[in-house]
Amino acid sequence: MKLFDLTGKRALITGSSQGIGLALAKGLAEAGAEVVLNGRDAARLALAVAQVPGGRGLEFDASDHKAVRAAVDGFEAEVGAIDILVNNAGMQHRGPLEEFPEEAFQRLLQTNITTVFNVGQACARHMIKRGAGKIINIASVQTALARPGIAPYTATKGAVGNLTKGMATDWAKHGLQCNAIAPGYFETPLNAALIADPAFNDWLIKRTPAGRWGRVEELVGAAVFLASAASSFVNGQCLHVDGGITVSL
Repeated sequence: MKLFDLTGKRALITGSSQGIGLALAKGLAEAGAEVVLNGRDAARLALAVAQVPGGRGLEFDASDHKAVRAAVDGFEAEVGAIDILVNNAGMQHRGPLEEFPEEAFQRLLQTNITTVFNVGQACARHMIKRGAGKIINIASVQTALARPGIAPYTATKGAVGNLTKGMATDWAKHGLQCNAIAPGYFETPLNAALIADPAFNDWLIKRTPAGRWGRVEELVGAAVFLASAASSFVNGQCLHVDGGITVSL
């Protein structure tokens, strides 16, 4: 269907050397987009780019505002427009809130929310001039819910949800659609410790109506929808892809 066809569009995906970011890169490429993968580790980024047909790499630290502006502005000038941005860069750090290290809290803020602001602003400046653009922020079930041991992470993902609303409120008038995808529990490197924990694995399967972990490929449909003309009047929304975990007790 033409509504979902991304042919002729270019997408930048932050933190796409592995996990959800890499899966989305492959999925958007399959939908016709030219995909630009991003990461800080040049070697890992190169390996990821090799897995995406027609993919290219753009190495920068998404938490460094000046580096982001230089990379995005330089790419737009030398290569061409970034039509779709997926803000996927993220990290996790688990621990009791009363003992949570201050430096870990700051890293979470920088990686999970500052990156969304930095890259979102840099790309939006160009999208606004063109009167069109798609921004997809990767939120989490923790955007809406909390779980013991990850309060700072929950705070950052709540901020991603609200920043998404703010982006839509400020930029919809310029032709941009800014939305978020909130994954549930997926089999990714970020969740490796949880996957290896039999007690948590048992709890999750019982707690999730679908009765299983998600597969990263199952996020592609939501991303293609939000990146395409099919979502032309969808703005500021957070689409949960979570097997039903946020709608059940």
